[in-house]
Amino acid sequence: MSETINRRTFLSAAGVAAASVCVNSALPLAAQEQKKKQAAPKKEGTVNQNDLEICDTHQHLWDLTKFKLPWLKGDEVQKINRSFLMSDYLKLVGTHKVVKTVYMEVNVDPKQQAAEAEYVLDLCGKKDNPMCGAIIGGSPQSAEFAKYMEPFAANKRINGVRTVLHDPDRPKGMCLEKTFVDNVKRLGDMGKSFDLCMRPDEIGDGAKLGELCPKTTLVVDHCGNMPVHSDDKAQREAWMKGMKAAAARPNTFCKISGIIVTAKPDAWKTSDLEPNISFCLETFGIDRCFFGGDWPVCTLTAPLADWISSLKDIVKHMPLDWQKKLFHDNAVRVYQVAAK
Repeated sequence: MSETINRRTFLSAAGVAAASVCVNSALPLAAQEQKKKQAAPKKEGTVNQNDLEICDTHQHLWDLTKFKLPWLKGDEVQKINRSFLMSDYLKLVGTHKVVKTVYMEVNVDPKQQAAEAEYVLDLCGKKDNPMCGAIIGGSPQSAEFAKYMEPFAANKRINGVRTVLHDPDRPKGMCLEKTFVDNVKRLGDMGKSFDLCMRPDEIGDGAKLGELCPKTTLVVDHCGNMPVHSDDKAQREAWMKGMKAAAARPNTFCKISGIIVTAKPDAWKTSDLEPNISFCLETFGIDRCFFGGDWPVCTLTAPLADWISSLKDIVKHMPLDWQKKLFHDNAVRVYQVAAK
């Protein structure tokens, strides 16, 4: 983990220790020793990460016998141009304790978005898998969005909506157009969130959307999509500025996901991911960050189990409660994930 986070942890622990000295001085020796045993903090590295429950908030699935995904025609994604089903996911998650998943829309042909939603609602209703909710596809830029959402408005398994904002046909600033803003406000009225998946140097627009829609929960996907190996200083500065602006909005959260895809396939290291992840954690704070797997897209660089292991390694020295928030608790709270 970064020096900044470790320093904060150290200062917090030091403050507790100082207060403890003042209190203990007035206690009998036996009572002091008993209090020490009860209050002794766990040493760094003692968290059994194998026992960490995980809510994967970014589980993609697609059955190409049922749905059309136009973006899979690209040469760079041919490795994943096939069906990926729940049964595949359950085999590949490894020993990690995934107890809940939230489906993330897969940018299907817009005509199939309602069918996609029904497909995942069916999975949510079954006991043989961990899917508990879904962020469905939708088009807030459309005047028909309100009508589209009517069948899902009261459904607690539909946690929110996403439309990918970095597609070539999506111009900069689209999320700030009046129809778009009005429909994102409408999501807040329904108690549903909106995921921001956008270009790294346009995160500032997402921050403005958060300001315009204060009653709607917004989630910045994939650490804001900043490539881990990029040497584009202007882009990085714009990303950092945008992320800080987004973090200043109390209704905006950050998903630690997708970042592995920007690393070098077959040549990446955990240390490649750490700077961007640490920046996000420090900027938003642990109470406003949570994990997402981004499977099977993550496999363009690494297996899902390896990505989870790398994130665990980055945060391994953090306290148990902190890690529980990152991998499970915050996701359930922010997305309002219902139990099976």
